[in-house]
Amino acid sequence: MTATIRWAGRRPAAGREAPETKGTRMSAGSVRRPRPAAPGLAALALAALTLSGCNEQQMITQPKYKPLQPSAFFDNGQSSRPVEPGTVARGQLRVNPAYDLGEVDGQLVNVIPVKGFDPAVELEPSEARRTRKAFLERGRQRYDIFCAPCHDRTGAGQGMIVQRGFSPPPSFHIDRLREAPPGHYYKAITNGYGAMYSYASRIPVEDRWAIVAYVRALQLSQDPSMLAGTPSPAEGVAE
Repeated sequence: MTATIRWAGRRPAAGREAPETKGTRMSAGSVRRPRPAAPGLAALALAALTLSGCNEQQMITQPKYKPLQPSAFFDNGQSSRPVEPGTVARGQLRVNPAYDLGEVDGQLVNVIPVKGFDPAVELEPSEARRTRKAFLERGRQRYDIFCAPCHDRTGAGQGMIVQRGFSPPPSFHIDRLREAPPGHYYKAITNGYGAMYSYASRIPVEDRWAIVAYVRALQLSQDPSMLAGTPSPAEGVAE
């Protein structure tokens, strides 16, 4: 009895013998089945079909309005819609003028309106010292980053930028600035002053007051008579 051998793949041409390939020769009566495709290849093919319908350029050029671009959809022909009366942007709510603006009824505040410095906020002496110390440390750090390049670390107005040719700011230790209320420094940081540009976009409100407190501490280090019975910004620095 002669066994029939079946071959997987193409049948050899007439007069030729099939090559002896490993795993090709099968036992009598058996049929070799093709291996199933790898799952990863099927997923890749599906993703290619899905993504073929769009590209980056189509997403960039999709219909949209740019700022101040006209629009025929609205009656006034403007694509930008007017802000509703009374709308307050997130982070722009002003409920405490002394803290948010540095002035009340057009008058610059004469105290630093934060806990630990404002006489209207009563604290235990130990808590007040801890609060002032932490606040002044934050103020020193922010001052060294944003202010010292011009005002130098002592407040004398001889920072590295001034040494390189920039116009010098006045010393914090002259009488005019020693007598200036805290609100003056806050508004200078917020709005800019002279050659100094506004730092409102760089320094948040809390850090502006921290810098003001540290400037007061620098001034007190040169003239302790400025205390005059008010809470000392420098109290707790040496602890």
